[in-house]
Amino acid sequence: MQENFFDYLKERGYVYQATAEDEIKKLINGDKPITFYLGIDPTADSLHIGHFFALMMFRHLQRRGHHGILVIGGATALVGDPTGKSDMRKMMTKETVAHNLAEVRALAQRFIKTDGDNPALVLDNAEWINRYNYVDFMRKVGVHFNVNKMLASEAYSKRMENGGLTFLEMGYMLMQAYDFVYLNREYGCCLEIGGSDQWGNIVAGTELSRKMNIHDEGKTHEERPDTFGLTCPLLMTKEGKKMGKTEEGTLWVARDRTTPFAFYQYFYNIADENTEMLLKLFTDIPSAEIESLCRTDIIAAKKRMAYEVTKLVHGEEEAQKAVDAAQALFAKGTNMDDVPTQSADKALFENGTAFIDLVASCGFVASKGEARRLIAQGGLSMNGARVTDAEQKLSVGDIRDGSVLLQKGKKTFLRLKVE
Repeated sequence: MQENFFDYLKERGYVYQATAEDEIKKLINGDKPITFYLGIDPTADSLHIGHFFALMMFRHLQRRGHHGILVIGGATALVGDPTGKSDMRKMMTKETVAHNLAEVRALAQRFIKTDGDNPALVLDNAEWINRYNYVDFMRKVGVHFNVNKMLASEAYSKRMENGGLTFLEMGYMLMQAYDFVYLNREYGCCLEIGGSDQWGNIVAGTELSRKMNIHDEGKTHEERPDTFGLTCPLLMTKEGKKMGKTEEGTLWVARDRTTPFAFYQYFYNIADENTEMLLKLFTDIPSAEIESLCRTDIIAAKKRMAYEVTKLVHGEEEAQKAVDAAQALFAKGTNMDDVPTQSADKALFENGTAFIDLVASCGFVASKGEARRLIAQGGLSMNGARVTDAEQKLSVGDIRDGSVLLQKGKKTFLRLKVE
């Protein structure tokens, strides 16, 4: 355990903005555990790389002994955060939000502890937001917000540049700010963490808490501790570009959206100069050792980094499979562009064609009999996952970045470009 934990977080690259750095430093360096929280809106049915930074900060604070609360925004997702958006988010149904919430809850557990010693609480802000009717909420919360100040916030700048905000979106900041007030009162939560894009919403929460607590007489500081905000940077390359964006789309945590192999390859192909940063963010390797490794053997450093990040997200077994597949694929100095490629009709996947029919029709195996033998021996894979059922039905969900990667044995690959 680091004696000066705040400086450790800062040195590893986690600290970007703080509402009161000296006070926060005292809180998280102290011997008395504090309660902190991170909010994630389930606007999709998976987490993406943009969530990693804050989830890793959560992980570190929890390991230090502080008590974490993960708030999944079942209520706020129905409104949609306008921060940084040039247009209004597509509104989701309540059923979609409920589905996404369950998925995000399960995926978040890969990063944070929800059982055993010092488990995190996982809450849905619909539990407290939905208790209010509109008039009561506005009388309780809206009265503390100045519209001119809200419109001047960086959180709303892009929306204002492109025609202005809807009244629905204006309510988002009020709802998220009230989350902090509620958690402060019910759980003694005193620190909110998040990405730097959430700075405006986080500050709004600390200010709302202060304003509401001024009028809350008869409560001790222990019952209403002061509130603070701490952000981490967005995950960016040295060139200032957001990480996790590929030509085909977002890099997701869910395996049915980004395979562990594709996940590993993304990080292995990151520019050399970003390797040290990622090792410091996503491993516990001492900084001096990381710096030495990057200085003396950048290839080994990149392999270690890609493996560790994949292990963190997908587990050790899947990470090792990705490493083995990459070693087989590149054993002769080839790259993905050199893998044999042929076209495949998307209808095969839309109609639920059997896997055995696919590999036989594209010539990847000599016959269906050979396919069955290879499957029985564990010798055929699709998108890095071993196929165990010859009659397994294909679906459009098997298409990754516009293609499907077939593997036979350790060294034979075929990339099907689905059109």
